Amino acid sequence: MKIVLAPDKYKGSLTGLEFCNIIEPILKSSFINSEVIRAPLADGGDGTIEVVNYYLKGKIIKVEVNNPVFKPVLASYLYSESSKIAFIEMAEASGMKLLKTEDQNCMHTTTFGTGQLVINAIDKGAKHIILGIGGSATNDCGIGMATALGYRFFNKNH
Repeated sequence: MKIVLAPDKYKGSLTGLEFCNIIEPILKSSFINSEVIRAPLADGGDGTIEVVNYYLKGKIIKVEVNNPVFKPVLASYLYSESSKIAFIEMAEASGMKLLKTEDQNCMHTTTFGTGQLVINAIDKGAKHIILGIGGSATNDCGIGMATALGYRFFNKNH
């Protein structure tokens, strides 16, 4: 029998990989002649970098950036030197997981820190950026990220 384990995270409890680590030995002991295939998934939010790294074995880069309310936070992204691809998870710099309950107000949060991660990846040599946008604490449409990248936005009065 072939059994495929393809979980996403169980928010607030287990990552997909932790789930596989718990369930795989149970299945193997219950179904003696079975093959268990681990295929963890992610939806672009919290845990995406961990899942992508499971498959690609890139290098985790840690950078101090601004969280959604402009407080410093250590965020990480995955970088593949050979392919020059950076895998950035927005939740690392701009995610709900970074905020206290009283700070969770999308009218006062930003994706600026995600833009800082993008800049760092470009400075490291990334030619392509893959951005997972799940788990965000903001609905600024990426304006904060674009601002960090040097774009300027004006209203009718400039």
